[in-house]
This record gives sequence, structure tokens and C-alpha cells, in this order.
Amino acid sequence: MYVSESRGSTPAAPAPSVAPDTAAPGTTTASDTARGPRPGRPSAAGPVASTVLALGAVSLITDVSSEMVTAVLPLYLVTGLGLSPLGFGLLDGVYNGFSALVRLVGGHLADRGGRHKSVAALGYGLSALCKPLLLAVHTLPLIGAVLAVDRTGKGLRTAPRDALISLSSAPRARGRAFGVHRAMDTTGALLGPLVAFLILRQAAEGYDAVFTVSFCVAAVGVVVLLLFVPSHVRQASATGASTPLPDKATDRPSLKAAVGLLGRRELRGLTLCAMALGLATVSDSFVYLLLQRRLGVPDRWFALLPLGTAAAFLLLAVPLGRWADRVGRWRVFVGGHFALLAAYGLLLGQLRTGILPYAVLALHGAFYAATDGVLMAAAAGSVPESLRSSGLALVQTGQAAARFVCSIGFGAAWTAFGDRSALSGAAVALALSVVLSLRLRPSPTDRGAPAGTEAGETA
Repeated sequence: MYVSESRGSTPAAPAPSVAPDTAAPGTTTASDTARGPRPGRPSAAGPVASTVLALGAVSLITDVSSEMVTAVLPLYLVTGLGLSPLGFGLLDGVYNGFSALVRLVGGHLADRGGRHKSVAALGYGLSALCKPLLLAVHTLPLIGAVLAVDRTGKGLRTAPRDALISLSSAPRARGRAFGVHRAMDTTGALLGPLVAFLILRQAAEGYDAVFTVSFCVAAVGVVVLLLFVPSHVRQASATGASTPLPDKATDRPSLKAAVGLLGRRELRGLTLCAMALGLATVSDSFVYLLLQRRLGVPDRWFALLPLGTAAAFLLLAVPLGRWADRVGRWRVFVGGHFALLAAYGLLLGQLRTGILPYAVLALHGAFYAATDGVLMAAAAGSVPESLRSSGLALVQTGQAAARFVCSIGFGAAWTAFGDRSALSGAAVALALSVVLSLRLRPSPTDRGAPAGTEAGETA
């Protein structure tokens, strides 16, 4: 089921009394000596687990489908249907808010009986079925309902998918594993807008053609998931072997136990930080609309703007994931928001040269590369195996709910005060949120309960 990490031919020395997965930070174990890393440095050697690669392929295909729609949706709604920024903000909030509401449900269902693959497949299938429905709806309430169902599918699948990634990866290489998955996912995000752009240039009924092709591609992703992703995985140890984590009786899957995970100081701190920063994270669609207005980008080129974000994300996801494994995932996560703050600054500045869109989109992609998978890698070390989906869903729910509030608030501020005033407020809020997050930082010496603690995990 897994591609095990490489081992030398020389037998390892007898293991000390402290197991590799529970050794204190900076302690050199026998398995560390056999692989030869420097003391205190996480090892990222060896191939990535085959489960991660299979899930990456599913995400790649699915993102081609979803990003085809995402790339044209803002223009379709604002220009085609004449929505105001407030109306679009409400729809964008629905797009993210419904995902937040069902993440905990998806995480809980996946933990009960280890049905991670089944719940993920349900989520992917539900989102795929929504694509052709966009052909039949043309009013704001109906479009909002279809987007809500689509985001329900995303909410169901995200936590089980990330749990499968974390469970099939050695703790010390978890940041790299998430980086590889996010890089494959972003390859789809890179191809999706390009496909949409080509369809809009060739098809007479461009939007309908985009939605139809998107459905066909999404269906292929579901088939790949069913055929190539294993139904059950067990926690991979620091040496790459498959071994279960020692769960406590109170960690058995239940809604009470899932909510009780917030009693763990490190996980609670990560969740609060994700929420605080999410409240000032402007939606991607608004960033692209702001760029279009600043530079006067023609409508026919709008679908290509997400390519810049996706390209930077693709190039940086694996390097930043590996760097997070070495220097600490918390540092990289917070640092990513400085990149987003710099992007806000460029959008607010007076620079209007041709380099502006490239710089903004590069910083935007760097923000995602430093935060998306890195946050999940950090949170996974604070959650026991039996509640892995539920624990990750808690963090994801807090972040998605905060972004839901931000989308509505930013749309309202844009409508009432203009785009520059709205973005200025978001920039100030982001700077304050970074300061607040630094104060809420989980203590690196507080590693939570033993059931969810793994060596090499740095918040």
C-alpha cells in the first residue's frame, strides 16, 4: 500500500527505550542514525507514499474541472448577470460558507469505521453532479443553491482526503507529502483556467461549453479515486513503516471527542490563528477583479489571471513543504501571510507597469504554497489517528468560516466605500491578525496529549 522509505544495507543499532515517534525534539534515535540525518533535523528522504500520489492525481483532475468554472464564474456573474460586488460577495461567501458547515460532518463520518475513501468519494461525486446544473440556472437564488451543494461536496471530501495523506506519510516528512499533493492539485488549477480560456475563444456558447466539459472531467476524477486510492490506511511511522498510533479510550470517534480536541492547546492555538488570519484573507476572485480594474484587462483575458497564482503555487509547494519540515511549520505558515500582505500593498500602490500582475500573482501563489498544506501538516501532529479527519476538519472549518465572513464583509465594503478603501481595510486587518496570531502561537514545548504527538512535529 505504501512506498517505504529507503534504508541502508547496514543493520541499524538496537533501538533505545524511547520510540522514534515519541522521542523528544532534537533527540537522535537509532533509526535516525541508520538514515544519517543531522540531530534535530527531520528526515525527508525516501519516496512519497503511493496513496499521496493517487490522491494527488485525483485532485489534479478534479481541479481542472473546478478551476474551469472558478476562472469564468466572477466574470459570468458580475458582467454577464450584472451582480454588484455585494451580490458577488454573498455568493462567494456561500461558496465558502457551506463548505465550512459540512467539514465537521465529513470528518466525523470518515473517522467512524475508517471510511475516509467512501466519504471523500461522496464529496467528489456531489461536486461533479453540480457542474451540469449550472447550465440550467440563471437567477441568483438558484445559482447560489447549486454553488452551496457544490461546496457541500468539497466540505465532505477535504478532511478525509487530508487525513489519508497524513496517515500514509511519515510524520517527519509530512510537510513534503502535503507539498507534493498540493503541487499536483495546483497543476490542475493551472490547466483549468487555460482550458476555460481556450473553450471561450472557440465555442459560440462559451459558458455552457465550459460547464459541460467541467462535468466530464470531474467524472473522470471520481473514477480514478474509486480505482486507485486504497480504502484503508494506517499511520506511517517515522521510518516509513505502517503502524497504528496508541489512541486513548476518550479518543474513540464521536462528536463529543471531536469537539474535545479543542482542549488540546496546540490544536486550539492553530485553529484560532487560522480563523484570525482567515478574517482578513480576501477571496481569490476579488483579487482577480481588483487586478482587472487596476490594469484594464479585457474580459477575454480574465480567465488567465488564476494561472499566475497557480504557477507560483506549483513551483513553491514542495520546496516550502520541505522547508517547513526543517525549520518549523508554524514559521512558514505565518510567513506566508506576509506574502499576502505584500500583494495587498502592490494592489494599493501607484505602480502600474507591466510587472504588477506578475508580482501580485506570484506573491498570491507563494501565500498558498506556504499556508495551505503546511497548516494541515502542522495540525496532523496534534490529532490522534482515530480522530484525524475530525481534528483536521476543526481547523478547516474555523478557517473557512472566517473566510466566509471576510467575503461578505469585503463585498459590502467595496459596494459602500469603493475597492481601494475595502482593500485598505483588509490590509490593516491582516497586519493586526498576524500580530494577534504571533501572540496566540502554540508553545513549541506543549505537544498535546501523547496519543496525538509525533516526533519531528513543529507547530
